Amino acid sequence: MTAPRLSGRLAASALLVAGLIGLAGCAADPLAEQYLAGDNKGFIAADGLQTVEIAVGERTDPIVFSGTSDTGTTLTSEDFAGQVLVVNFWYAACGPCIVEAPELEAAYQAVAGEEVSFLGINTSDSAATARSFAADNGVSYPSLIAAGDAELKLAFTAATPLNATPVTLVIDREGRVAARIIGSLADSSILTTLVRDTLAES
Repeated sequence: MTAPRLSGRLAASALLVAGLIGLAGCAADPLAEQYLAGDNKGFIAADGLQTVEIAVGERTDPIVFSGTSDTGTTLTSEDFAGQVLVVNFWYAACGPCIVEAPELEAAYQAVAGEEVSFLGINTSDSAATARSFAADNGVSYPSLIAAGDAELKLAFTAATPLNATPVTLVIDREGRVAARIIGSLADSSILTTLVRDTLAES
């Protein structure tokens, strides 16, 4: 009878150790770190929206990218140097992407005239499909076409998994990710606040 009890205790201990290891692994992500720290920079809303601001000293290297837009124009990270850049990952058949499109456009219009640019990155569609989506949903900023562009995808892999859509990044004036929104943007004010916080940095 002793052996079964011992096996049960060993199994419970193994599960506890595995859980602690998993928690330590999660802490490598800024959202997890801020959640564990209990501060107010990161939050997970009831609808599953995850938002995190990354402190200046904790930001990773600048993102260097180049790609072709839905209108055939080449755009690179250099084109946005010194500005705050909002990058939204989307594709046309993504339901949450359709829902958030008006909120993204509202945020874009709210900061018009400031040192801010918006850029979509379409993860799977053709340029024609991306243009049609923009026309149907009133999106007036450009999108890069990532389908078939391995280098463009690689440039952002450290910032966000490209299979997680929609995702919105706020990139600071130095090209580093300052904030990340995972999930459909429910209200444009969330994004405009993150953008203006980043703009206000010295």
